[in-house]
Amino acid sequence: MEIRGFTNDDWAQVWPIVREVVQAADTYTYDPNLTEADARRTWVESPPGRTVVAIEDGRVLGTAKMGPNRAGPGSHVATASFMVDKDVRGKGIGSALCAHALEWARAQGFAGMQFNAVTEANAAGIRVYERLGVKIVGTVPGAFEHPTLGRIGLHVMYCDFG
Repeated sequence: MEIRGFTNDDWAQVWPIVREVVQAADTYTYDPNLTEADARRTWVESPPGRTVVAIEDGRVLGTAKMGPNRAGPGSHVATASFMVDKDVRGKGIGSALCAHALEWARAQGFAGMQFNAVTEANAAGIRVYERLGVKIVGTVPGAFEHPTLGRIGLHVMYCDFG
């Protein structure tokens, strides 16, 4: 598997992954009715951010986006998001994408990386983050409307690079 920068030609394989994850409405706070055009504007980062794909044999297995968490006085902290094709989840692709994003952010000189909205139900994602040194720093109770679990908490997670 190779992780490389996103190209416009990748969108045809990235969009189905984004669409499936967003429509599931169980991990992302994106509107499940997100259009393809809005998804592309949301997912494909402009500098200083970056969007990448994890590929193997020409197939996009997953994707990530990363960049400053906020503008201005918050721009020294990075953020990232990850999506993996449902057919290859559990095979280390999300872990590799997360490790890549953390390494990228360190190399860019960010002070740390913040994940703003990790649902309590995303146990696999939380395990990956914690294994890579990202800690839960707070939870907003009932902030996420899960399709089967009802209102559950959203974790704010952080990895300090200091």
